[in-house]
Amino acid sequence: MNILDHRIDKARFLPSPNCDARPDAADISLLVIHCISLPPEQFGGPYIEQLFCNALNPHEHRYFAEVAPLKVSAHLLIRRDGELLQFVPFDRRAWHAGLSQFQGRQRCNDYSIGIELEGSVNQAFEERQYQRLVEVTRLLLVHFPELSRDRIVGHSDIAPGRKDDPGPWFDWQAYFKALADR
Repeated sequence: MNILDHRIDKARFLPSPNCDARPDAADISLLVIHCISLPPEQFGGPYIEQLFCNALNPHEHRYFAEVAPLKVSAHLLIRRDGELLQFVPFDRRAWHAGLSQFQGRQRCNDYSIGIELEGSVNQAFEERQYQRLVEVTRLLLVHFPELSRDRIVGHSDIAPGRKDDPGPWFDWQAYFKALADR
C-alpha cells in the first residue's frame, strides 16, 4: 500500500465534490476517526458513498430526507469487511469535522485527514476494520511527518457535546497497541 498523487493506491476511489483547497496544503497534522452507518445501525449498501457524492435519494428511507441535503465527505471509508474507499485526495480539505477544534486551534478540516469506519456508536467494530485502520494509519504516519500518535483523535474529541463518534465501542487501547507493534 502506497500513497501516489495524494491517494492510496489500494483504495477504491470515488471522487466527492464535497471538498476544497486546504489553506495550507502542506499542513496535514491531525487524524480524525469517525463512524457512520446509513440508514442508522444498518451496514452495507451504497448509501454512504451516495451521501459523500451528493447522490443519496431522500425518498429511499425516511432518515435520508434529513441527511441527503448535507454536503459532507471524508478522505477515507473503511467498510465492515475492511474494504478501503477514498473520496478526497489528502492534499484537499474534506468536509468531515464541521465546527471543531484541537488544542485551541479551530477548523480541524483545514489540517486533518478524516477516516470514517462503517459502524455505530452502539456496537463493536470488526477486526478487519481495525487491521485496515492500523495499516492505513501507519502509512499516513510515515507519509505525513506532522502526524503522530498524540494527534490521532475521535470526532467526539474535537467536537465534544456535538458529536459522539466513534463511540464507546471503539477500542482505542487495542488500536494504539497495534500501531506500536511492528
